[in-house]
Amino acid sequence: MKSVVITGSTRGIGWAMAMEFLKAGCQVTLSGRKDTLPLEVLEKLKPYAQRVIYIPCNVQDKASLEKLWEDSRTHWGKVDLWINNAGQNTPHVLLWETEECYTENVLRTNLLGMIYGAQVAAKGMLKQGFGAIYSMEGLGSNNMIQRKTVLYGTTKHALTYFMKGLAKELEGTGILAGRLSPGMMLTDFITKTPDGEPSEVIQDKAFQRIFNTLADHPETVAAFFIPRMLKNSRNNAHIVWLTPGKSAWRFLTSGLKKRKLI
Repeated sequence: MKSVVITGSTRGIGWAMAMEFLKAGCQVTLSGRKDTLPLEVLEKLKPYAQRVIYIPCNVQDKASLEKLWEDSRTHWGKVDLWINNAGQNTPHVLLWETEECYTENVLRTNLLGMIYGAQVAAKGMLKQGFGAIYSMEGLGSNNMIQRKTVLYGTTKHALTYFMKGLAKELEGTGILAGRLSPGMMLTDFITKTPDGEPSEVIQDKAFQRIFNTLADHPETVAAFFIPRMLKNSRNNAHIVWLTPGKSAWRFLTSGLKKRKLI
């Protein structure tokens, strides 16, 4: 039975992946910044009560990630998969209009938190002799530059480089490093600001057209990712949901298939 740790897994794609792993029979450690899970979430987890635990974790703090690893390893006896999923966005404004607190948060969460997580997981997996580390790509990973998302894109571009480098350094160890490319998804990441307010980007008609053509629900993406992660035995794997071919087909058929997510 595989044991899985997912950072930032109380909502969005992290939560969707956790549920897919549980449905696949895995043991799962959920994590997030809050001390406990809400009652409605605990209710959804009842059918899997023997195979799921929750451990609070702030990925900006390496000691918190070390505790996440150690508590998970102690509880399950091992960690087979570690997924760096926790992410932070900035308000939809230009670079020089972004306040210092948002700049710091997106860098410390998306980049430093991912690096810390990979370091902690790599050390632990080298000691136990097996395991796989995955990190979640995003806008910027493919070199795309989009106005008002440059800071977020910078962190994801760096993430891709880092994970390729990690895979290279892990060659010959038996430990795998890979990347997950989810494409566009309907989550709070898109619909809300970092402060929880409705995001102005969803009112943009051009954005709505592209998003409704290309985006998916996180559950759809998670159902694609999980079996491929569980079967993967290749280092530097790149598991991609929204391929260029799939994107092109959706645009070509957008007049026939009306998709409306926002």
